[in-house]
Amino acid sequence: MKVDQLSIFLENRAGRLAEVTRILSESGVNIRALSLADTSDFGILRLIVSDFDKAKENLKAGGFTVGRTTVVAVKVQDQPGGLHNILDMLRDAKINVEYMYAFVTQTGADAIIIFRFDRTDQAIELLQKNSIAMVPGEKLYKM
Repeated sequence: MKVDQLSIFLENRAGRLAEVTRILSESGVNIRALSLADTSDFGILRLIVSDFDKAKENLKAGGFTVGRTTVVAVKVQDQPGGLHNILDMLRDAKINVEYMYAFVTQTGADAIIIFRFDRTDQAIELLQKNSIAMVPGEKLYKM
């Protein structure tokens, strides 16, 4: 149930993000989900892509610092309390959410939340035990 996420360090200057998307476009790599966090000097672009290895190779060749992070994609019912129920369960198990970001599926019935946990294996076990649907990487990369 683990998903590979690209973490790309960017200088906080005009055009740097466009350079990433140019490389991915020319490589035929599709972006499935993304998050961008910044400070005054640099940013961290987190991406779920259709072809992790190709994206990493081409971005490194383009001069970017690229890392692999393990995250978990969780289906959350698109209704009030859907996310809260999951966060409440994680809190009770003392599993910390380091960060998260979301996107909505084409059907619009569910949101998919990308979670980075401090204890990934324990989080997956807890989610499975409570019948919380997760999206395996192989499926997510093709969405």
